[in-house]
Amino acid sequence: MSVNFGSHRLVVGAHYGMRDWLSQRVTAVIMALFTVLVLAQLIFSKGPIGYELWAGIFSPQWMKSLTFLVILSMLYHAWVGMRNVFQDYVKPYGVRFVMHVLAIAWLIACAGGAIEALWRL
Repeated sequence: MSVNFGSHRLVVGAHYGMRDWLSQRVTAVIMALFTVLVLAQLIFSKGPIGYELWAGIFSPQWMKSLTFLVILSMLYHAWVGMRNVFQDYVKPYGVRFVMHVLAIAWLIACAGGAIEALWRL
């Protein structure tokens, strides 16, 4: 009879656990702080909330850069979540691979749209 107790374990999987957990938390904090910053600018602004106010908030270069950092954080946050869901629930490797490729393509397209919207390339 074989006993499988002790320090020898068979460890399987991608081993992303702590890195994924930490990246999800860090990106969530970045997005939350950005949301508070934008809300504070809206709350303490004078006049009606319209295009001029929004354009004024996002026109400085530092705000465009910060916004793009937040968008990249959001895209990475989404990628980690989607990748983990695909790995946990999509068992056929070929289907999972196609879903990964489509998700990456979609996220890259979103990044391109963000660049265009922020800097009007």
